[in-house]
Amino acid sequence: MPRKKRLHRLLPTREKLEAHRGLRWLAPWLGHPRLWQWSRRGVALGVALGIFFGLLIPLAQIPLTAAAAIILRANLPVAAASTLVTNPVTFGPVYFAAYKLGSWITGDTSLPPEDPALADNSVRDKPLLERIAALGKPLLTGLAVMAVSIGVLTYFVIDWLWRWWTARRWRRRRTRQPPRTDPGEKP
Repeated sequence: MPRKKRLHRLLPTREKLEAHRGLRWLAPWLGHPRLWQWSRRGVALGVALGIFFGLLIPLAQIPLTAAAAIILRANLPVAAASTLVTNPVTFGPVYFAAYKLGSWITGDTSLPPEDPALADNSVRDKPLLERIAALGKPLLTGLAVMAVSIGVLTYFVIDWLWRWWTARRWRRRRTRQPPRTDPGEKP
């Protein structure tokens, strides 16, 4: 089975989402055909939005990305799936890189203040947002810079790759076709 058909089989259809009890109120917005089309602009914008929100916001990434995709008419399934750029495996390295980038941009090389509650290894007891907030300005600056730059870069890379792939397919198709003859000309 070709990859495209497998991917379409895995993704929920517009009808399934509209019939879902929790999403029924979104039916007027989910019904727009551009949210479900595999077009160059829609896919590129969907991936860019997903990466932007995936990097910038630690919680509720998919609902915010879906709202932005609906407003900007980006491909909704691609936008939601690309928020998974940050997941339990990549979360630590991404936030560490963002903190280092933000420290370099802001010039703040000091470590976050030590929390007495962390001295007895009770890190798991502290809420995630409190732990992230303790890293402060360098982390937020790094996340914002990474989200914007990687999101914009992703949009242009996917746009370029889509154009390149389409042009390549057209060239191949052109070379496979026999040359056309004039209908009045005898072979």
